[in-house]
Amino acid sequence: MAPSRREMLHRFGLLTPAFLLGMNPFGLFRSLFSPKGDVGVWRRPPPNPFIKDGKVLVSVVRGEDVDHMVREAVKLIGGLDRLSVRGKTVLVKPNVLSGEPPPATTNPEAVRSVVRLFREAGAKRVIVGDMSAMMRLPTSKNLERTGIARAAREAGAEVIDFDDAEWIELKPPGAWLTPSIHIARPVYEADLFVNVPVVKTHRNAVYSICLKNLVGVTHPRHRPYRVNPAKWEEVIAELNLAVHPILNIVDATTIMVADGPWEGPSEKTNLIMASGDRIAADVTGLALIKHFNKWEGVSKIGVWEQRQIKHARDVGLGMQDQTQFQLRPALLHGDRHQFDALVAALWKEVRV
Repeated sequence: MAPSRREMLHRFGLLTPAFLLGMNPFGLFRSLFSPKGDVGVWRRPPPNPFIKDGKVLVSVVRGEDVDHMVREAVKLIGGLDRLSVRGKTVLVKPNVLSGEPPPATTNPEAVRSVVRLFREAGAKRVIVGDMSAMMRLPTSKNLERTGIARAAREAGAEVIDFDDAEWIELKPPGAWLTPSIHIARPVYEADLFVNVPVVKTHRNAVYSICLKNLVGVTHPRHRPYRVNPAKWEEVIAELNLAVHPILNIVDATTIMVADGPWEGPSEKTNLIMASGDRIAADVTGLALIKHFNKWEGVSKIGVWEQRQIKHARDVGLGMQDQTQFQLRPALLHGDRHQFDALVAALWKEVRV
């Protein structure tokens, strides 16, 4: 169906700020229209390989050396031996919302460490890719400005953006707000998909961690504010039906504790988390934000009652029973008393 006059005016109206801000208006122009692409085969979420004795594992590691922290976080939940990495193509997805430093975007040292880990495990190719927010395009510029591109290349990865990607159309069962979802072809074709978000707050989605980070692999037509501005959180959950990270390695070295996602007050927490379950990782990150009690959207509601979490569980994206949750902490550097108190606070929140 051809777009209406109102729709056309809206689309062209978005191009003016693109010129003024020095963005690539032609890439933005392309993103305003329905994508064309092959129809793919929808895949069910794979079984979580990071489970032991029926418990969903989430590691929380504090330290100063990010590489050591990433390795320890993955080791605590079972290690990469559970993934059969050798000979595979791995797509690593950081948060490259803009060109701003953490916690607006993922710490490049976390990306470097993740790439190294998979290269050492025998991955044939490691690709680091994302697509920034529409008003912050081009992504390639943001990848360079944040230092993520350099860190990824130095660790042995290819760096791409999805601004001009080919798209694969998927129709996940259970998605009623977004019955047709287009994801970037490199994500669809990768053997393993690894999610590397940052922990931060969000004015429209309340928070942004694992679930929200995957919006960046979908076509801009599927951004929540374009699908249904009143249902940001539910749209985010449904977009996750299109792609399934086998591992989530969460950057919580510096977190945003209010406002966001562009900027806001931050706390240096020196943490890395890991889990095979994006819901479990998100509730742990939410508990961390809640610990600082600076963001009403998180402070005044239980982590399991967040709309992103509730809808993600409703559509079958991850753990359903919070009693089947196991936190695995490790302190590599820092004050033991403070760390134990933090872990106790996280544990109390996620086991409510």
